[in-house]
Amino acid sequence: MASYNKVILLGNLTRDPELRVTPKGTAICQFGLAVNRKFRDASGSTREEVTFVDIEAWDKQGENISKFCTRGSPLLVEGRLKLDQWDDKTSGQKRSKLKIVLENFQLVSSRDGGSGGGGGGGGGGSDDGIDQTVERHSPPPRSAPRPAAPAQDINDEDVPF
Repeated sequence: MASYNKVILLGNLTRDPELRVTPKGTAICQFGLAVNRKFRDASGSTREEVTFVDIEAWDKQGENISKFCTRGSPLLVEGRLKLDQWDDKTSGQKRSKLKIVLENFQLVSSRDGGSGGGGGGGGGGSDDGIDQTVERHSPPPRSAPRPAAPAQDINDEDVPF
């Protein structure tokens, strides 16, 4: 059976990113993300539910998040779920934790135009808080190669410039 493991979240950092380096020199950045959900309950009142997610970013992406993000920064994260399991040294019980391993991310500006997004310039446009992307950390999608155009005689008068 095929499987698919992809998570996309937009939220705010709950703490400053923690950057560590392995003995081999690989950077690992760990941080938390708070994701809000607003909904109406059975009585019709608006309620808000917050989910806190731990995220792990490796190599250059981790270094960039550590460099450009602080607590409260809005961040768009794309990654995969990973379950860590271990035995607790003090109690001897099995423990587990579900986290996200970051694959791509985008720094976004805060909705009020504050400095929460790592200071991005950008054009106006919609007021959805995502229009001022500073940096994208994934290669653009590959498109299928175009078939070669049939050979035609082109006259200088046909060229518009």
